[in-house]
Amino acid sequence: MSDSADASALRGIDPRGPRFVAGITALLLLIDVFLGLTGLSTASDSSGWAITDATITERVLDPAFLLLLAIALLFLWGVLSPRTAPWAALYRTAVAPRLARPTDLEDPRPPRFAQGVGLFVTAIGLALQLLGVPWALTIAAAMAFVAAFLNAAFGLCLGCQLYLLLQRVGVIGRARPASA
Repeated sequence: MSDSADASALRGIDPRGPRFVAGITALLLLIDVFLGLTGLSTASDSSGWAITDATITERVLDPAFLLLLAIALLFLWGVLSPRTAPWAALYRTAVAPRLARPTDLEDPRPPRFAQGVGLFVTAIGLALQLLGVPWALTIAAAMAFVAAFLNAAFGLCLGCQLYLLLQRVGVIGRARPASA
């Protein structure tokens, strides 16, 4: 971890920022679930699932695929550079100045890890869509939607909880003792 990342972890972040980002992400994912339910991923006819007969180009040009790809790229941006990610920048410049200062700050590592979990889930859906697996893209988008909605509406960040669990068992976040 760089010195600036260490300093950021010590300062903490406004916990309302990730919830704001989760709200926008949940809205985009809900639209994607709708597109998936009405699109190529779930369509069937008398010969079976439409996606299995579709070309790679048709699978890529499916609106649900394109939107989920954009969402996955936003997750990637949130992992690589959370301060410059569009929704975080929007919160920091347009929303946060209108709010009272937060009473508590939170460690930025769990929300960043949660962005990585969102990236992983959406990437699985995208890959399975390319392979022609029916419903995969829609299910992946729905799973990511549930996680984003829980964070936005109730402050329950599933990816953050996973980070803390993995930290507790020593998989991430702490230096492991050297083996003898």
